[in-house]
Amino acid sequence: MEKTLFEQMGGTYTQQGDYILPNLTLPAEEKQSIGIWGQRHARHLKQHHKILYYNLLTSGKLNAHLAEIDRQAEDMFFRLVKQMAEREGVTEQLKEQNQMEWVGRMNNIRNGVAEIIYAEIIFSL
Repeated sequence: MEKTLFEQMGGTYTQQGDYILPNLTLPAEEKQSIGIWGQRHARHLKQHHKILYYNLLTSGKLNAHLAEIDRQAEDMFFRLVKQMAEREGVTEQLKEQNQMEWVGRMNNIRNGVAEIIYAEIIFSL
């Protein structure tokens, strides 16, 4: 019997009951820490861009991609929060004088920045 293309390329099979299944393994992928932004991007890819998600997964590039997205989003988040706080006059002096107002204004800034990150990084391709 002639070898299949899979066998010609070095692939092997295993018999499981009545079925002959190819021995497939995913490429080794470096373990990287993926934060909240990377996890949200992964969920978005899995739900709305399945082909891209599974291509990254099977090529062994998913964790690296998600870690990079997480790093970009985290950097952008801290940079924009700092810039917007300075622009709106949310300072340490305000924090000392009126903590509740400072907390409310900082929460509004963080929520606005999160929406920017969702639009520009997490939900875009």
